[in-house]
Amino acid sequence: MKEPLTAWTLEGTSLKPDIIVLGAATWSIKLHNGNTEALHQYKTNLTSIARLLEKLAEHIEVIWVLQDPVLEDHLSEDRKMITNQQIDLYNEAALSILSSINSVSKAKVQILRASRLAAEQTISKSLDGLHLPRSTRDISAMVLMNYFCNKILKPIDGSCCLPRPPLTLIQKLTACFFLLSISGYLAVNFICRSNHRENKPATDIESGEEKKPSIAISSVAGLKIPFQSVCKLGLIMAYFYFCDRADIFMKEQKFYTHSSFFIPLIFILVLGFFYNENSKEAKLLNREQTDEWKGWMQLVILIYHISGASAFLPVYMHVRVLVAAYLFQTGYGHFSFFWLKGDFGLYRVCQVLFRLNFLVVVLCLVMDRSYQFYYFVPLVTFWFAVIYGTMAMWPQILQKKASSNGLWNLGLLLKLFVLLSCICLLRYSQGAFENIFSFWPISKLFELQGSVHEWWFRWKLDRFAVFHGMLFAFLYLVLQKCQVFSDGKGEPPFSYRISNLLLFISVVSFLTYSIWASSCKNKTECNTLHPYVSVVQILAFILIRNIPGYARSVYSSFFAWFGKISLELFICQYHIWLAADTKGILVLIPGNPMLNIIISTFIFVCVAHEISQITNELAQIAIPKDGSALLKRLLGGAGFLLVVLLLSAQEDAKL
Repeated sequence: MKEPLTAWTLEGTSLKPDIIVLGAATWSIKLHNGNTEALHQYKTNLTSIARLLEKLAEHIEVIWVLQDPVLEDHLSEDRKMITNQQIDLYNEAALSILSSINSVSKAKVQILRASRLAAEQTISKSLDGLHLPRSTRDISAMVLMNYFCNKILKPIDGSCCLPRPPLTLIQKLTACFFLLSISGYLAVNFICRSNHRENKPATDIESGEEKKPSIAISSVAGLKIPFQSVCKLGLIMAYFYFCDRADIFMKEQKFYTHSSFFIPLIFILVLGFFYNENSKEAKLLNREQTDEWKGWMQLVILIYHISGASAFLPVYMHVRVLVAAYLFQTGYGHFSFFWLKGDFGLYRVCQVLFRLNFLVVVLCLVMDRSYQFYYFVPLVTFWFAVIYGTMAMWPQILQKKASSNGLWNLGLLLKLFVLLSCICLLRYSQGAFENIFSFWPISKLFELQGSVHEWWFRWKLDRFAVFHGMLFAFLYLVLQKCQVFSDGKGEPPFSYRISNLLLFISVVSFLTYSIWASSCKNKTECNTLHPYVSVVQILAFILIRNIPGYARSVYSSFFAWFGKISLELFICQYHIWLAADTKGILVLIPGNPMLNIIISTFIFVCVAHEISQITNELAQIAIPKDGSALLKRLLGGAGFLLVVLLLSAQEDAKL
């Protein structure tokens, strides 16, 4: 072994390996009958080549393989001296010598332990007790190939042995910001406690009035809440980074089976039905009902993602409807707000945009991912801007105007028709669409890996969902104003005959769509028809959920609770529940899949709830109601985003 290693270290040698995988022990044990002197010679010999290995490791990969265990009962007579006790002694000697070299040298000789761990589980299948079955050798080869190849290929799934990506300048600056915020919180907390002890409220002896703390102390105390929120956010972001960017926790692949999707789905749905409560109002799509709708849809999507159910086309198509339903609610909710209240102020817009984008922007900085990577948030943000532009554009048509003159309703329908025409025009002009979203700096919001193709795919897939939601909201609010149907508790919205007919049509439509989705041949065909037919399933569900008066009067508080944090759940799953950017599954507790899912899910839900609270707290601070203060914050935010975009462009140029 020493001769070729020495030859490879000599300068001028043309033929050198790129990788050296080596190990030794069992032949030494056999030839010397396992005596102690052979172990001493082994240590001496390994020490003599350790320096050679160290020198070679400066330029090429050197891996020392630990010796595999044996099945002693199956060994032949001439191999009986190769015991597991002897192998352990030789492995300990190798680890001791190579570790001492690695501790003082920058060049590391890697130790391959994975093959030994695999052998411990499969040695019982060995035919002669010494040589491992082929399946074990394949595992060892796979580990080696992952170790070397993944550095170059950089697979996007949950493959092992991926090197930890280096920190970018933006990530370093973000880490510094959070560390300074934590230091600031500790300082403010210390000052507040000190002042509280030294300046306890006291009564002036002469006037009898209580002395108030100074303005300076009050201003310092006012910083405690924002510092506390940012401090908690920093700790949470550290957890995000350690889960999906560091190499602390393992990841595993997804393997879809029908039971892995449908069993937890049935369990969650049954559990949700046990938490029924009376709703505060019985109108169609009231707040509690929409929260419930968001909640159960989000739980289904989470089960869909962790089980890898996208491989099963019928499930994929039904989940596509759930995404369209989220966008439908976006159109319905924002249209209703603008139509009824007419609040087009900057404060309202900034509040919505902050709540939608805060977590994603922070994750883009911490996890070094583009904004478009979290595709749903850009999608919802874009459509909110479209709804706002449609409703705020002159002439602003509100319910008050439409009530006084019915012609205003036609004006709003004309606006919606123009919006529909623009959607259709963009759909059939992909080149124009890509040109619109490809100029800097707008392109940074819509590009994924330097292309807007993914944004084009996501946009066109549910391009009519928001429009359908706006149109439905308009028709519903107009009919409600005209008192065409009843919103009373326990009452059907129409006469019993019409209600039963609509309910029958809805059930048939619902089942028809499910049959079509189950018989679809491929995703391309299904996705082509999806934008046109998904609204059938959505409207059918709304009618089934609301036509029975008793069903409209109750809601599931279990689902509604999840619905209030549905956005945070959708985003957080990328890194702290799933892993490898949703391609794998995070493993906090190896060797126990059920316990791992329970623990990781509990942490995941708690983190999502906490982030929702932090977002609400920071939204009140970051978006003040005062117009001049809000403009200053917006200018500061725009400057911050511009700096981030410039730094990102600089990083891309280096790559």
